[in-house]
Amino acid sequence: MTNIPVTTWSLEQTAPTDRLPAAVPEGEVRIVRSEVPSPEFSRFLYTSVGGDIRWTDRLGWTYARWQEHLGRPGVETWVAHDRGTPAGYVELDPQDDGVVEIVYFGLLPAFRGRRIGGHLLSYGAARAWDLADRWPGLARTKRVWLHTCSLDGEHAMDNYLRRGFKLFDTKVEEEAELAAADPWPGAYRA
Repeated sequence: MTNIPVTTWSLEQTAPTDRLPAAVPEGEVRIVRSEVPSPEFSRFLYTSVGGDIRWTDRLGWTYARWQEHLGRPGVETWVAHDRGTPAGYVELDPQDDGVVEIVYFGLLPAFRGRRIGGHLLSYGAARAWDLADRWPGLARTKRVWLHTCSLDGEHAMDNYLRRGFKLFDTKVEEEAELAAADPWPGAYRA
C-alpha cells in the first residue's frame, strides 16, 4: 500500500461575530435539524457525502456505536434539502468548556457547485453558536472549530475562510492512500 502526504488544517471562530453569512442559494433549499437520532440516516449522509473524498473513520461503526454517538446531549445533525432531497449536512459535537466542533460538513456530489455549501456552513456555524439554547445544561459556546484536509473538496478551505473561520494549526502526516468508497460502481463519475 502506498502512503501519501496529507495536510490537515484546523480552523476556528472565537466569537459569534466571526461568522460571515453566505448568500441564500436560489431555489427551494431548506436546512432542517434531524431531531430523531437515526443511525441509518446518519450513515447514509456520511457515506454519500464522504465516499469520494475518502471519509473512512466511521465506516466500521456498529449500529449501537452510531446510536450511542447520536444520542449524546448536544450532538446535532442539520441537513440541507434541495426540493425535498437531502443535499448535504453539518454535524455538531459539543466538547468541554463551551467548545463545539463541526465534526462533519459537506454536500453529496450531485449538489456541489450550486452555492449550497456556503449557506449550509454559515447556518451550521450559527447553530453551533446557539447550541446551548436548545440543550439546557450545556455551557454557552465560546469557540467553534473544525478541520479540513488536502483530500477534501477543492473549494473546502476557501469556503471555511469566507465564512469567517481562522486557521490555527497545520499538520502534515503520511497516510495510506485509499480508494474512494463509491456506494456502487461509477456512482461519482459523470
